[in-house]
Amino acid sequence: TDGSAQLEFSADTVLFDTVFARVGTVSKRLWVYNRNARAVRVEQVRLADTNPGTYSLLINGDEATAVSNLEIRGKDSLLVLVKAVLGPSATAGKPFLVSDQLLFLTNGNEQNVQLVAYGQDAYFHGPEEHITRNTTWPRNLPHVIYGAVVVDAGVTLRLQPGTRVYSHAGSALLVRGTLRVNESTTPTTELTPTDTATFVRFQGDRLEAFYADVPGQWAGIQFDASSSRDNLVRFTEIKNASFGLLIFNPLNGPHPKVTAEQTILRNISGAALTFASGGQGFDGAGVFGISGDFDLRNCLFTNCGEYAVRGIGGSYDLNFCTIANYTPQFRRESASLSFTNEPAAAQAALPNLTSVAINNSIVWGSIQNELSFDNGSQYRPDIRNSILRTDEYKEATDAGNDLGFLNNGNQLSADSRYPRFKSSPDTGFGNTFDYRLDTLSPASNKALFDTRIPRDLLNKSRNPTAPDLGAYERVNP
Repeated sequence: TDGSAQLEFSADTVLFDTVFARVGTVSKRLWVYNRNARAVRVEQVRLADTNPGTYSLLINGDEATAVSNLEIRGKDSLLVLVKAVLGPSATAGKPFLVSDQLLFLTNGNEQNVQLVAYGQDAYFHGPEEHITRNTTWPRNLPHVIYGAVVVDAGVTLRLQPGTRVYSHAGSALLVRGTLRVNESTTPTTELTPTDTATFVRFQGDRLEAFYADVPGQWAGIQFDASSSRDNLVRFTEIKNASFGLLIFNPLNGPHPKVTAEQTILRNISGAALTFASGGQGFDGAGVFGISGDFDLRNCLFTNCGEYAVRGIGGSYDLNFCTIANYTPQFRRESASLSFTNEPAAAQAALPNLTSVAINNSIVWGSIQNELSFDNGSQYRPDIRNSILRTDEYKEATDAGNDLGFLNNGNQLSADSRYPRFKSSPDTGFGNTFDYRLDTLSPASNKALFDTRIPRDLLNKSRNPTAPDLGAYERVNP
């Protein structure tokens, strides 16, 4: 072997960014290279172990904190996998840092790679945890869900401003009672899109940058059967799930109701999922109702891989909503807003679809027809003062069994850029999109003021005489 050789590394630091205490991380890869023509013998690879029990290694397929006398052939490499499990912080509630070193001894020369993990204490829930009495989750630490957390019938779970909820793969919040999120929050100023003090945020527990916008990382929030009542979700972001808000009432009993206001649903996708559905498979949706009632105000839907809103029976009222359902990560064929009164597979009772109302909204996305109404003549959707992307319903009025929405103040267009968002995949401006309105948007000043909705998604006051369509109000220059 080459007695003068030095090792090279794929990184000088292995970083774990935001790790929940007591939860094991994914494995990070460190490649160790021998750039020399001849083999090199590594006398020892070990952890300095300045924080015992935090880091673990997998070297050449063997789990160990130290190995000796490893040979790396010339122009070859060695793979080291590193994992971390952090204990709770001594200063509860504050992020903390835990570091160590991975030491390599070669030819009497010691080289090192830094191991760094940023930790965060949290409240942990599940698996199969039942909330059996009225509860308010504290907001001083994040909440992490493993498995299912069930809010029992007759019980209310309340979430305060700024609460953060992270769910592990396949995990869900199952509401058989009542969920109240930000129920009494009344901000006095306009909020920013990145606000953390007011918005409650639900997402998956993979916090690496790669997973920031990956759909389907956790199951979602389900309101189960007819026992769920008076649910309110305000100033909330739900992202990276298979479903955002799902009402599951297949026996068509008394309808659960969910009101969502100032709510963002993004990066939602899942195919033929059986999440808490008795074995029936459903595709994902930002909002999915099976014989349930949804009242949606000032909501933004984007990057929903199958549906933004899917209704099988029930009633749906959308007011001042923006559906900007571009799905750049995958191809979508289903209309963003899809409704039917046909029963779901194996559904015992016919789902009576009582009403669909869309007002002051923008229904747009990446395909030509973003509206679908199965048997629409039986429940006659009412759409007014909205921008619609559709070829199927472009007539001025209903004719027999054919629906038409080119009336009642609606705007229909074949121009993919018609709503004139600040930035979208159609404009090609960057990777972060902004669905507020551009100065030339045809949505400006085209809505009818509604006294129930005097402010927009970010708490900006709406023009009382001629507000803008969609979830965002634009201040005219």
